[in-house]
Amino acid sequence: MFGLFGGNDWNVLAVIFERRDLYQVSGQRVKGAAAEKARDGAKAHPRAVYWAVFNQKGSFQAGGPGAGALQVPGEVIKKLERELATNRTVQEILKALETKQTDKIAKPLAWHGYPPRQMHGAD
Repeated sequence: MFGLFGGNDWNVLAVIFERRDLYQVSGQRVKGAAAEKARDGAKAHPRAVYWAVFNQKGSFQAGGPGAGALQVPGEVIKKLERELATNRTVQEILKALETKQTDKIAKPLAWHGYPPRQMHGAD
């Protein structure tokens, strides 16, 4: 049980695949039943490679590969899982949500874990 007096107050993030070398982090601050609906929506988004839920103190509550995780290599998902909570872009989004600057925000993910370009031809 997450809360007896007012329910969930979560920051729900989804890392969305845009292209091989660019993901977008979309976040929203949601409460109550809407929080669970937002979490489920982030999990099921067809291009979400990873989803995460944080409380209002910035603590990671839950997360995992999203419906779009098959679009990227497994080692990229593992690295994203390890580094997401400490990523600068994610921290900026969480700060904006926690301080109520906005209730929805999206930014390109600044990250060094993107998969390397594949070599083509006889190079």
